[in-house]
Amino acid sequence: MTTKPRPRIRRLLFAAGALAAVGLASPPAQAYRLPDMGSSADAVMSTGAEQRLGKAFMRSVRESLKVVDDPTLTSYIESLGQTLVAADPEASGNFTFFLIDEPVINAFAGPGGYIGVFAGLVLAAETESELAAVMAHEIAHVTQRHLMRGIEAQSKMTVPAMALLVAAAILGAQVSADAGAAAIVGVQAAALQSQINFTRDNEKEADRLGIATLANAGFDPYAMPGFFEKLSKSSRLYENNAPEFLRTHPVNSNRIADALGRADDHGARQRPDSLRFQLTRANLRQRSYSRAELSVAHFRDTLREGRLRSETAERYGYALALERAGQLSRAKEMTAKLLSAQPSQMEFVILDARLDRKLGKANQAVEHLRQAVSLSSDQWPLRVAYAEALLDAGRPNKAMDELMAVARLRPGNAFLYEMLERAAMKAGNRAATHRFRAEKLYAEGDLEPAIRQLEIALRGRDIPYHDAAQIQARLDAWKEEERDQKRQDKGGQNRR
Repeated sequence: MTTKPRPRIRRLLFAAGALAAVGLASPPAQAYRLPDMGSSADAVMSTGAEQRLGKAFMRSVRESLKVVDDPTLTSYIESLGQTLVAADPEASGNFTFFLIDEPVINAFAGPGGYIGVFAGLVLAAETESELAAVMAHEIAHVTQRHLMRGIEAQSKMTVPAMALLVAAAILGAQVSADAGAAAIVGVQAAALQSQINFTRDNEKEADRLGIATLANAGFDPYAMPGFFEKLSKSSRLYENNAPEFLRTHPVNSNRIADALGRADDHGARQRPDSLRFQLTRANLRQRSYSRAELSVAHFRDTLREGRLRSETAERYGYALALERAGQLSRAKEMTAKLLSAQPSQMEFVILDARLDRKLGKANQAVEHLRQAVSLSSDQWPLRVAYAEALLDAGRPNKAMDELMAVARLRPGNAFLYEMLERAAMKAGNRAATHRFRAEKLYAEGDLEPAIRQLEIALRGRDIPYHDAAQIQARLDAWKEEERDQKRQDKGGQNRR
């Protein structure tokens, strides 16, 4: 599943330009000159304010890019990211890793520890260590607060305005440099983009720390200079279509040599790619084709010709492609073969159950997933799939129970609250429907409409006392947060 963007990137950039030109027109562009990189971002922006900025930034990301909500894909990129975070002694606070369904070869670090990885990067990485190298590099940008130092001078702006400008600057560079420049030229967003671009020293620092993190996590530290060199050669071959990573993270021979020297300090690591890495690539590969029949043809040909790194992953990609093409019986046959070899592999169990549901066998899917969850209750994508099967089987209250258990482990996940809203609606529970809709809005950074939804929930009849008390407590906390935001925004406006 992918969250479809509402306006595309150009609209976001024009909105940022309009905001800067109209709402912030009084200071000229040079007034937004950023301080030197040695200044302290922590002294200007509190952790809470940065989290608010991160939420607002993610809202802009979701409106502009196709963020992947598929639980199996999300859980893989989260697992890899958290493995790297655990290996970085300087990492603290929350990190959120997510995939973007675009063929761009890049990744980016936003405010609040949000790290986006484009599908094109996963497909371009020939080994898991190469993918980990780029993610470790972005983690270092967060731990060293490179972005937050870069936007420090914007702290007098309101959080929504700052988030919009930061999103315009970062995403304009990630997706389409030409469109971004055309849209924001002459306004503060253009000045901001040039100022938050990471400096050479930032990049070298992120390389150094990222390579150390790679080695600590057991990945090959030579993957970073190796991937840089591969991308650099690609840019020379296709000068007008260089990978976006090179535009936002310039690479030259000196940087590659420096990274090689850093890798020498740690020595090579031989680490085979995980099956989940290969399965994720196969899934993203089949999604990359505009038409299902092209995806089917790709996997059929690679399997026939033996052009593959993992036959298991290719067969999984083939089964997904067949499902997408509506060839459910053939997809079921392929999945059965995968399960016979690896009956507990989460991706195969979920695909098999989804095919059962599509074939009208919801109760069979429920039973298979119930057994899988009982054996692997820590794998939250299995529990989400179980809830989906329960909904199809006409058991929305049980589905809500399962989703609530997952939501307690993954607080603030908008995708889960959207599912809970759907389950509550099917169960005919109006108060819960509004409550979960409120939680979804809050998770996406829409505080005011979230408050309105909780107020509607409380007006419902026959709400159990315990539920009403929980909703009221949540409402009181959000209203206090709203008052605090207004005070901060007013203070920022007075300082301008």
